[in-house]
Amino acid sequence: MPNELILIFSVVFIYGAALLGYKFFGKTGLYCISVIATILANIEVTIMINAFGMEQTLGNVLFAVTFLITDILSECEGKKAAQTAVYAGIFCSIFFLVLSQSWMLYTPSATDTIMPSIKAVFSNTPRMILASLVVYAVSQMFDVWLYHKWWNFTEKKFGSKRRFLWLRNNGSTLISQILNTALFTAFAFWGTYDIPTLISIFISSYVIYIFTSLLDTPFVYIARKIHDKKLNAKAEKA
Repeated sequence: MPNELILIFSVVFIYGAALLGYKFFGKTGLYCISVIATILANIEVTIMINAFGMEQTLGNVLFAVTFLITDILSECEGKKAAQTAVYAGIFCSIFFLVLSQSWMLYTPSATDTIMPSIKAVFSNTPRMILASLVVYAVSQMFDVWLYHKWWNFTEKKFGSKRRFLWLRNNGSTLISQILNTALFTAFAFWGTYDIPTLISIFISSYVIYIFTSLLDTPFVYIARKIHDKKLNAKAEKA
């Protein structure tokens, strides 16, 4: 199957999973998916692929869903809930970093065949996760802050709290993704690849983020409808 089709399927599947998590488990479901995506993205990002005529790292879609999640939480549950998702991602990344590195301290048995593969995968993980921790914290907190800045602006300008969801969603995510992409490319890959490759990684990653950011807008609208239905159901019961 072509890489392009797999990436498209991944976007739909991961974003859809975020909606299902929110529908059935509320903000707890979004917290869980955000944490899983943050950890897995740090493993995926070590894999380089070619898709849509560009060389790029995997992990872009998983990182992108964390921005979708904070936007849904900001829109439906409030700024504090979105910040909690960011803090949970940071905490679990630290936990995973320490735990995964402890695996390589063990002396494998004579019959073990997995340890060489574990070391091959996770030898780069500390740098990736440390880079991700810094970048994730900075870009996500900036995204949450900017989302609410856009929200305050549109509410004051047009007198409506619900209108222009597409603007605060894309206005915060697209700008935050520039910061996220630039910082992560520099911190994670500087010294590993030459400058032209770094530029290529940055451009291809941001192009993917533009696509994933624009695509996530309908999912935020659907999440708000899910939230509204839950509120209406509670009001009817009361």
